[in-house]
Amino acid sequence: MLTEHTHKSRYSVHPGSDKMYHDLKATYWWPNMKSDIATYVSKCLTCSMVKVGYQKPLGLLQQPEIPVWKWEQISMDFITKLPKTTSGCDTIWVIVDRLTKSAHSLPIKETDKLDKLIRIYLKEVVTQHRVPISIISDRDSRFTSHFWKSLHKALGTRLDMSTAYHPQTDGQSERMIQALEYMLRAGVIDVGSSWETHLPLVEFSYNNSYHTSIKVAPFEVLYGCKCRSPICWVEVGESQLTGPELVHETTEKIVQILNRMAAARDRQKRYADKRRKPLEFQVGDKVLLRVSPWKGVIRFGKQGKLNPRYIGPFKIVKRIGPVAYELNLPNELSSVHNVFHVLNLKNFLSNKTLTIPLEEIQIIEQLHFVEEPVEIMDRKIKKLKLSCKPIVKVRRNSRLRPEFTWEREDQMKKKYPHLQPSRYSKGPGLSLGGTRSLGGQFEFDRKHSRYATTDQLPPWRFKLGNIERSFLGAHSPSPSSYTC
Repeated sequence: MLTEHTHKSRYSVHPGSDKMYHDLKATYWWPNMKSDIATYVSKCLTCSMVKVGYQKPLGLLQQPEIPVWKWEQISMDFITKLPKTTSGCDTIWVIVDRLTKSAHSLPIKETDKLDKLIRIYLKEVVTQHRVPISIISDRDSRFTSHFWKSLHKALGTRLDMSTAYHPQTDGQSERMIQALEYMLRAGVIDVGSSWETHLPLVEFSYNNSYHTSIKVAPFEVLYGCKCRSPICWVEVGESQLTGPELVHETTEKIVQILNRMAAARDRQKRYADKRRKPLEFQVGDKVLLRVSPWKGVIRFGKQGKLNPRYIGPFKIVKRIGPVAYELNLPNELSSVHNVFHVLNLKNFLSNKTLTIPLEEIQIIEQLHFVEEPVEIMDRKIKKLKLSCKPIVKVRRNSRLRPEFTWEREDQMKKKYPHLQPSRYSKGPGLSLGGTRSLGGQFEFDRKHSRYATTDQLPPWRFKLGNIERSFLGAHSPSPSSYTC
């Protein structure tokens, strides 16, 4: 009872276990006090919902297998919201080979239909290289469509899509997009004109430049030698390999690349796992689901920064790989993919049956959960540079806890004319020292341009209050006649 009252009191507001222990030990003591407090705080549902963890990110790095041959396994993603060119293009479709790291950057329109994208894919990838065995991508609506899935099922290509809200799944495409954006910015700054004009040379520059993981240029792995450019004319002519020697050289480079990629893969995993923490769940466990990275979701009220960070709990129904789990989501979240990376999950320890309700959550863009105002509690003048605006303190009928906000008085009168002011307008009054009473216990402080309660004003103003009343008498103006 004591720990619950201390932890949930308005005077403490859910402190951590260490703070709570030091606050209590000065007055109370019992055996295993620190352990009991730590256990209680760890099972507090409110703390689990609103507090973020500062430990290492959860889940060790999981890497896909290294491809055996060129353009056997690829990844793809989109760069959207670019400045629209004269041809109407505002998106770049990035397709990367996971072995040679060679890439295609294809300008398209964000509104292009899927059949057009398929024609581009067949022309740029299938006819020039081969039919890939697998494609890694995010869960873009174009990649999850039935048409796209049916096409690749007929071609014999496996679609490996990322888990929900975990873009790190396709880190290769994300890194390629980052480099592509840098090069496009530099080209536009140095030369000017549209980004679509620079895109072919940017793609050539990327494919003909040194890559850290394979330690050569992607073109050198793909064709056996680097392509000609104005800075390497010495490779032109008789020094180039031809015929069987070129084929043998290319095959040897593939073997070298496989060894280099394996070394780079081990190095990257060692580096990443030093900063990560392993975590495993069992089928049937209950977990909390992180909602802060969700796009298009307005959660639990008006101000987004004060919303819960986690919702749930939800039951784990299946384990998908080492770090992904399938959750049993309610009907309200049926439009959300139900497989999540362990990074977006949190162990549910609370013994209570209380959960955050889901009826306020809607996967609809531009949706807001409105809490109707109930009562006007206070009024004051907000001083601006050139004017003053009256604002009122409004109590709203929140489902979780009482919520008070300051709103403009004119807007509240217009939207909610039925609301009547409560205690701040009980009648006029006066006081000295640059204050003007608004009735009751609220007075306007001219010196600080704010309203204050009587216990916040200096004592000398009350001592001179009778003198002011004797001079002014009943000729004092009413609160409504006061202007800034």
